[in-house]
Amino acid sequence: MATPKIFESEYRFCLILWQNEPVTGSALAKLCKEELGWSRTTTYTVIKRLGDRGIVRVENSVVSSLVSKEEAQIAQMDEMLEKTFEGSIPAFITAFAKREKLSEKDLSEIRKIIDGTA
Repeated sequence: MATPKIFESEYRFCLILWQNEPVTGSALAKLCKEELGWSRTTTYTVIKRLGDRGIVRVENSVVSSLVSKEEAQIAQMDEMLEKTFEGSIPAFITAFAKREKLSEKDLSEIRKIIDGTA
């Protein structure tokens, strides 16, 4: 099953959830007020929306994720890679390498990942 899309503001919410889960809805609303400036109503609306899409679960007023941070990041990367680089990893790496100066440490880590030794 494909990971449901998580939009930018929802992703910021999920970052807070992932750091604090499992967490009560009221505690999550307080965290979102502090970190995002959201009202309690906004937080509960996002919880409901994400619950409806299978991204979070609420049981006995406790909110937890059904989609991990890594799963969300991979889904976003896949979408960006397909949409922006027509699915081409070499095109993505070329664009990234032209923009960012890669250190020897970065290059070594990338080589290990490619070689499957990381």
